[in-house]
Amino acid sequence: MSKQAPPDAEEADEPETTQSPVTTGSESVIRALENEGVEAAFGVQGGAIMPVYDALYHSDIRHVTMAHEQGAAHAADAFSVVRNEPGVCLATSGPGATNLVTGIADANMDSDGLLALTGQVPSDMVGSDAFQETDTTGVTAPITKHNYFASDADTVGDTVGEALALADEGRPGPTLVDLPKDVTLGETDAEPGPAAPPETTRPQYVADEGDVQTAADAIEAAERPLLLFGGGVIKADATGEARAFARDYEIPVVTTMPGIGSFPEDDDLCLSWAGMHGTGYANMAITHTDLLIAVGTRFDDRLTGGIDTFAPEAEVIHVDIDPAEISKNVYADYPLVGDAGIVIDQLDDAINTAPEADEWREQVQTWKDEYPMDYATPDDEPLKPQFVVEVLDEATSDEAIVTTGVGQHQMWAAQYWTYREPRTWVSSHGLGTMGYGLPAAIGARIAADDDQEVVCVDGDGSFLMTIQELSVAVREELDITVAVLNNEYIGMVRQWQDAFFEGRRMAAEYNWCPEFDKLAEAFGARGFRVDDYDEVADTVEEALEYDGPSVIDFHIDPAENVYPMVPSGGANGQFALTDDQL
Repeated sequence: MSKQAPPDAEEADEPETTQSPVTTGSESVIRALENEGVEAAFGVQGGAIMPVYDALYHSDIRHVTMAHEQGAAHAADAFSVVRNEPGVCLATSGPGATNLVTGIADANMDSDGLLALTGQVPSDMVGSDAFQETDTTGVTAPITKHNYFASDADTVGDTVGEALALADEGRPGPTLVDLPKDVTLGETDAEPGPAAPPETTRPQYVADEGDVQTAADAIEAAERPLLLFGGGVIKADATGEARAFARDYEIPVVTTMPGIGSFPEDDDLCLSWAGMHGTGYANMAITHTDLLIAVGTRFDDRLTGGIDTFAPEAEVIHVDIDPAEISKNVYADYPLVGDAGIVIDQLDDAINTAPEADEWREQVQTWKDEYPMDYATPDDEPLKPQFVVEVLDEATSDEAIVTTGVGQHQMWAAQYWTYREPRTWVSSHGLGTMGYGLPAAIGARIAADDDQEVVCVDGDGSFLMTIQELSVAVREELDITVAVLNNEYIGMVRQWQDAFFEGRRMAAEYNWCPEFDKLAEAFGARGFRVDDYDEVADTVEEALEYDGPSVIDFHIDPAENVYPMVPSGGANGQFALTDDQL
């Protein structure tokens, strides 16, 4: 899952620069970022990182001071998703660094490019339990592609450049550089060189030609072929190649949740996303396909359900830039290691005739008709969240960016918003981090084009976890709209408790939350409250038109559940559509 390898080209002449000479390690750190075109960074100031901030004072890099370090990591993560380049976050030592951990782990699970710069106590105090000392490299080693302990002012700039390049190399992910205060304060005149990842990390971009031909032959012979596009298609900037391939060979498409937007959901070939709360027709297609062509996916458990029952009738072609993912969870009959876009083009070149799949396409359409994504809106029941999501979608453009927290609201935002473009769906998938939505909206807003709307669909529980970041949106005058689907529960926990724990709703009820519309006004944002259907459209329009952060507190039906649903570890084709089918 990577951007395609750049074409060979002669190196351009070095542009003239007016940069002042580097004099300290901290200036070298910032120079390394500037040399790579970093435009924005998110962080929280503190003692051990202060020299780096002092150097940042003189830089054109936009720094966004967040209310909490976790918010800084999530904002940088979302910036990366929207821009398709690594986001940068900063924190001081000790609690500053440990507060980044959730966001770093989130980026690691979702393969999002991220560079974290953390302050550290002076080198000669490391290991002495000094004030705000933490073994940051030890703590973050399992959740980064690689991390570094900077040891010298003369080389720290090169280290930061390497870490930034590595975050974007091959399968993207987070890296971290721990910066002892004596290193950043140390004198140096060494300018950082061109940023490059370690030679040992160079990925394989082009798949083996023999393997490609064998896979192409399988596609030609398939009677029920199905494309599965994962997040790697988007990260590789391969949506153009992926869409052309599907349409040229008329192969139906399902996506993973991270792959939402890789293929337009209003295209006749699209079955939307599959898995635990995916569409019934996507899960039926996976259950009955005889050839699954999976591109840029790691086959996580929320997609597959039980591995033994996943795509039981299919051979599997698996395209991924990370060889470690091949046959890790789902056995690949045709493994193709390489960049998504390049390998799709290789397959295209190797295929002579499209598979004869008219009956299969008719069957897929039948499933669409049998399992529509609809819902009831009885007059005697409270506002339905699906309706709110559809109104928000209708009121915004195809390029609008949606961020979410995690829970029922996340699923409704994925199910009932029609995504047509890549990098318009920004959410926490692998780690499932509540509180991701609001700081992600801040990062997305700064990364996005000025004319793109940014909407955060959040839940009351998720919103409360990082609500302090609303002060950042107000201070920075960011035009974002937060739609809180407020059911006064941790809704997904409540749904599982009702289904699998005999209705014992232990610690799931959230009727003690504040009035979010009034709290938004206290922060300096616009606040709205909606209880009825006839208020939804006008309020959404007013909130979107407001030039700044706004919060709409939608009080929705607390009894509404997310369906379809595949019970954890179950078979995708045996999804429940109602409570009594679980």
